[in-house]
Amino acid sequence: MKVLATLLTSVGLVAAHGYVDNATIGGQYYQFYQPYMDPYMGNNKPQRVSRSIPGNGPVENVDSIDVQCNAGSVPAPLHAPAAAGSTVTLHWTLWPDSHMGPVITYLARCPDTGCQNWSPGTSAVWFKIKEGGREGISNNWAATPLMKSPATYQYTIPSCIRPGYYLVRHEIIALHAAWAYPGAQFYPGCHQLQVTGGGSTNPSNLVSFPGAYKSTDPGVTYDAYKAQTYIIPGPAVFTC
Repeated sequence: MKVLATLLTSVGLVAAHGYVDNATIGGQYYQFYQPYMDPYMGNNKPQRVSRSIPGNGPVENVDSIDVQCNAGSVPAPLHAPAAAGSTVTLHWTLWPDSHMGPVITYLARCPDTGCQNWSPGTSAVWFKIKEGGREGISNNWAATPLMKSPATYQYTIPSCIRPGYYLVRHEIIALHAAWAYPGAQFYPGCHQLQVTGGGSTNPSNLVSFPGAYKSTDPGVTYDAYKAQTYIIPGPAVFTC
């Protein structure tokens, strides 16, 4: 089994991985940061609501700041307006069918002046708003629907959170080589919202990145080729 897994890993390294290409937020279409185009646009570089990513490759070190929003990520200049309680639709580039794993989404409240000049660093500011893992011991994972076109994922902005600016951290964790650490591959990306409406709730149980995941977590070091229950890493999902 490990030999087969190693072969699949080798194939995965030369195949395309993935990232969020675009989104529909508040009924508007947004093209997300394009790692193979935007850096070469010079003075004509488009303004985005999503933070920069270096490409379609992974982060493998859970203790690196890169696990937060991806390697070399810098704040974006814009925010996408969206009402609390509304649904955001993300469109991934087609995800490789060998890269089984969970899909997880977090929010962090930015300063009242916005997210455009702010990064969380190692502060505990993140709360989880959605997660999906393995269906029992089957081969169906949260990432499975993203392996076929259209590679669409949706999350709902909690209806009770305070209005203001929020940074969204959205990721897939690929587990095709995760039976030993390092092996799990993290594909995080961040985008910026201006949330309207809502309530007055300040979520608790906040975590940091790095810090939320440990190399020994059963959701990080895990043999996905065995029929066994999967425990999604990180805190419990926040609910209103």
